[in-house]
Amino acid sequence: MNIPFLRDIILERPEWLLALLALPLMMWWRGRIGKSPAVAFPTAFILRDLGFKAKSTHGGLTFGLILVSLAAAIVALARPQKVISHDEDNTEGIAICLTVDVSLSMLIEDFYIGGSPVNRLTAAKRVMRDFIRGRTSDRVGIVAFAGAPYQPCPLTLQRDWLESNLDRVQTGVMEDGTAIGSGLAMAARRLDKEKVPSKVIILLTDGANNSGKLSPLDAAKLAATLGQRIYTIAIGTPGVHMIPLPSGRIITSGRQEFDEGTLQEVARIGSGSFYMAQDLTALEEIFSTIDNLERTEIKRRSIVETEELFFVPAALAAALLGLALLLRLTFLNAAPVAVAT
Repeated sequence: MNIPFLRDIILERPEWLLALLALPLMMWWRGRIGKSPAVAFPTAFILRDLGFKAKSTHGGLTFGLILVSLAAAIVALARPQKVISHDEDNTEGIAICLTVDVSLSMLIEDFYIGGSPVNRLTAAKRVMRDFIRGRTSDRVGIVAFAGAPYQPCPLTLQRDWLESNLDRVQTGVMEDGTAIGSGLAMAARRLDKEKVPSKVIILLTDGANNSGKLSPLDAAKLAATLGQRIYTIAIGTPGVHMIPLPSGRIITSGRQEFDEGTLQEVARIGSGSFYMAQDLTALEEIFSTIDNLERTEIKRRSIVETEELFFVPAALAAALLGLALLLRLTFLNAAPVAVAT
């Protein structure tokens, strides 16, 4: 039974409150007028002055304390309890490895943010940062690859740390090239160490595999054997582009081609999907789609615990009863004191 004016307080045995109805009856019984005496003594008023005035007029105080004590005892019998409840989320999460191409062609500036041109890698990191912020229950890591792969960010639940390490995803760390197969294989090995039911690789590249000792299809088969899903994204626009290098030099990319067939087959082997992103909006929509597809089912249950509070009214009842007895036997003693013998 909930108590309307006391939040989170319930009564386990509310039927005991019916005993409170007896208290007004006791008050009425004590205060009622008794029967007239059987024999009247016309001179009985003389006895009034034989002693000090009795303290019986204060008897109502002790009786009131006893009534309040009884009321507190009845409340204690009703077993008031404080409810302590909380929700518990039971989820094992998803392990996601963002596998990103950092070859020199990722410096091509054919994307725009706020009307200003930016390179493909900057656009990719912008979208990845938003994606990471939304995966609060999942372990996310990053594998980068050019001519060989490296791991700038191991899988972690620490969102802030992961975002701060996105700056380590950059060109020039490894020899140039596009080792898609090697990047996929490293991501698969990292995910295989995670003890979660769902593991996902998101591969983002702007070229065709031309480096490494493992082909993309063989790496995809390895990941699929390990129970990992693969989504592939081809980023950028086709054609001939200029590549501004960090040193200030500008080189030509040659004819930009995408190996869509291989990326589609990798996604098929990995039971995922292939996407093409030629602008920032498309890239954001792709990551949003993947984000919605790879969601952890969160099982929430409500746990209710109670804390016994009966000892509070019980202690109050004992204290009031003790006080009533003390007053009755000392200060409020009603026996008259004789002045004559």
